[in-house]
Amino acid sequence: MKIHQLTSQRLLVLACFALLLAGSSQAYSTGIGGDEDGDGDVSLAGCTCHSENPDNSVTLILDGMPYHYVGGTDYSLTIQMIGGPDVDTSSNTGGFSLRVSQGTLGGAEGFESETHHWDDDPATLTHSGSGAENAERTWHVVWTAPESGAGITTFWLAGNAVNGDGVPSDLDRWNRLITSVDEGGDDGATRTVFSGNGEITPPAPSETHVDLHEMGAALRAHWLGLLGFGAVILVIIFCGLLLRYGFSRHHVGRSNLLKLRIKYSRRGDQL
Repeated sequence: MKIHQLTSQRLLVLACFALLLAGSSQAYSTGIGGDEDGDGDVSLAGCTCHSENPDNSVTLILDGMPYHYVGGTDYSLTIQMIGGPDVDTSSNTGGFSLRVSQGTLGGAEGFESETHHWDDDPATLTHSGSGAENAERTWHVVWTAPESGAGITTFWLAGNAVNGDGVPSDLDRWNRLITSVDEGGDDGATRTVFSGNGEITPPAPSETHVDLHEMGAALRAHWLGLLGFGAVILVIIFCGLLLRYGFSRHHVGRSNLLKLRIKYSRRGDQL
């Protein structure tokens, strides 16, 4: 009886420990929205469960924003994050939470599976499970503007670049932006809004050198071109020397016979 009771207690402790671990490693890989962090709506407050403050090393971009909108018009927008932890294509790479004060949001055609509405709210959009594994950290969305007369619309966007370990921590990096657009004439021109320091580092090249022996015909063509260029240079130098020393009347080293011919030629005498 005592052995059975001891075993039950151990199992209970292990179960509680496992629940604690699961709670501490919870990751919102299927999207996030609302007041999940206890600090207000995520799109406004940011991803504070990962880190307390935003990080400007993450450049958060919202591309395709109109300067003015026409009521009821669809606008294709692109969300992108650059910076943060290195992308791990075998796991989660990041996510976002977007909210608008007016109008509705949805996934762009062909990319619907990467986003979904939070709590079925058409004014909010977040990443899905497949969208969290986006190697480019890029999401394509559509904003349908409100009806005419609605006035200024505000966009709140939070983006989180993660290291893929499934544990929210300050090893992840996030940023947020707020922008707005007013109603008016739309000529089709768009703008790009971003937050961050703008210091975007391009990825390192996959190869640092090329073996000359593997260049084949391209290498031969390169050397043939150099030889042709060198031949042209030599011809130009030869012609310059010939003009300088072959026909000049003032060259000191000219033969007496040539000097005599030049002298009589200039006088007009005939030999």
